[in-house]
Amino acid sequence: MTETRHAYPYAAEAHGIVKIFDDKRAVDGVSLKVPTGSIFGILGPNGAGKTTTIRTMLGIIDPDEGHRTLLGNDRPLEVAHDVGYLPEERGLYPSMTAKEAIAFMGHLRNLPLDIGRERGVELLKHHDLHEWINRPIRSLSKGMAQTVQLLGTIVHRPKLIVFDEPFSGLDAINQGKLEDLIRGEAAKGATVIFSTHVIAHAERLCEEVAIIAGGKVAFSGPVDTARERLRPIVHLKTRNPDGPWRAAIPKNARMNGNGLVFELPESGPEPLLKALIDGNAGIETLSIERPGLHDAFVDIAGEAAAAAMEER
Repeated sequence: MTETRHAYPYAAEAHGIVKIFDDKRAVDGVSLKVPTGSIFGILGPNGAGKTTTIRTMLGIIDPDEGHRTLLGNDRPLEVAHDVGYLPEERGLYPSMTAKEAIAFMGHLRNLPLDIGRERGVELLKHHDLHEWINRPIRSLSKGMAQTVQLLGTIVHRPKLIVFDEPFSGLDAINQGKLEDLIRGEAAKGATVIFSTHVIAHAERLCEEVAIIAGGKVAFSGPVDTARERLRPIVHLKTRNPDGPWRAAIPKNARMNGNGLVFELPESGPEPLLKALIDGNAGIETLSIERPGLHDAFVDIAGEAAAAAMEER
């Protein structure tokens, strides 16, 4: 099983994908590669083209231009049984029990119902839903029902798991549980792709991300590469407000409370520290922070796209 999981370097690939709806390019030349075994995030505001990109890569819809491969196959639907997909629009049959709902979702991916029921019980117990195994979906809270659907997405033990906005509608506790589930499935060897408009989730979970805005990929690659586009940020507070040391501070430094905030000069921290000491600045606090993924997103996609993410 492990060998087949890693028989191809990329679990999903898109090459110049274009999808047009009503003369509008919802996806406009998207190219990206999702390394096998990775946790890969697709970031972008509502309407950026994330969902259309996902559905096209999965073979749910066909591209108007370009091509894609899924689990090494250029016909995605032929490997659908090895894929777990949770769309943004969710729904379960309300009269089904939690156990039967999970088994049914697995059966749609060729998992025998009896095995699906057994695994469903195991998964529900593992996620502290013992009492709800034989309860109908209509009796579950929204968060519990969403957890059941998440478990149904992985019950057939897929090689590739795709979540579209999986954190929407979950409270902080269940968001944390979902993050643990994603890490757990990746640790077992699965590739996980999820789209989100919440950058913090991607920063905590992902090795690589694609940033999509206006139907185009503005960036695709490791999270660290995205962050390294920006220089580290210096936070400095001194006892002496002025002196010869100020010559080492960039002119665009800004005040933040009683201290200064600025990008670390290209010369690095040593010349800055020497200037502060030699110039009797009287250092009270000095910290150097790497820019976060949010800052990188703003730099790559623009403030308007970042604002749209936050509004949602």
